[in-house]
Amino acid sequence: MVTALGAASVTGALRDAAAAGVTALMLATVSDFAVLRPDPVSGLRAFRDFAPDEAYADHRRQLEAIRRAVAAAGAEVATSAASAASAARVATWGAGVDRAAREGDTVVLLGCEGGDFLEGDLRRLEEARAAGVTVLTLVHYRVNQIGDVQTEPPVHGGLSRFGRAVVAECNRLGIVVDCAHASFDTTMAVLEASDQPVIISHGQLGHPGATHPRLLTEAHVTAVASAGGLIGAWPAGLTSRSLADFGTEIIRLTEVAGPGHVAIGTDLDGNYRPVLTSYQQFADLAGLLYDRGLPADHVRQILGGNAADLLNRTWR
Repeated sequence: MVTALGAASVTGALRDAAAAGVTALMLATVSDFAVLRPDPVSGLRAFRDFAPDEAYADHRRQLEAIRRAVAAAGAEVATSAASAASAARVATWGAGVDRAAREGDTVVLLGCEGGDFLEGDLRRLEEARAAGVTVLTLVHYRVNQIGDVQTEPPVHGGLSRFGRAVVAECNRLGIVVDCAHASFDTTMAVLEASDQPVIISHGQLGHPGATHPRLLTEAHVTAVASAGGLIGAWPAGLTSRSLADFGTEIIRLTEVAGPGHVAIGTDLDGNYRPVLTSYQQFADLAGLLYDRGLPADHVRQILGGNAADLLNRTWR
């Protein structure tokens, strides 16, 4: 996610991604950013309520800042004069990502982490789509009007009535629904309400000896995968202490979800004790997965193929 980062940070991220051969990366606003504070248990927690329209105003500020930074960074990450026109563009449909893959460019996908900015108004979702947003993480660390989160006691019993309307509108607009941070009950209700596959953009499987509210059960992972969705393996320090540990976590996730339902959710600019800190490490990660016995086609799926397929299905 990118929130308070300036143009130089965005340029650095895009340059790193382009040098590593990454076709697309996600930059996201964080709707509850203004009300979050560090918490020793959950990592982050909302410490106050929003004033009316505060979340909406901050979302618009962040989104505009990201778009300006991407536009300013375009010429710097272009690999040649011929590619300068298409490098570092915001892609809003599958055709843009497919073209970037063919031409060796890097494009940006825009997301929103938390639907707090909607404040009960679905028209703001259509406005966000018109501004280029293609992925909506329904909830973050604050229980909003949409649904319950993993790190707080439940309020809605899962997905709220408004949350169901948000999912339906995302389906209509071609916005990928992201259940990262959502409680199991919220995720199950989203799967029931959605006519499109959903993702958990960044998550890790729990296992004996590893306890944290952000960890996923096998039932949680299996439900999303069975509905055609994706789980982005999260290189956080909750269960990994090294890149090799993260490789093990990817394999565990693949064994539960299947190789066609796993991706990589780097969370590079907001991660907890990250074990993957640069797109340049993707080559090392691929080598680790090959060495652990994953077939080459499965590695290609996990490192981008699955995500591209899901985006094209949602943006049909």
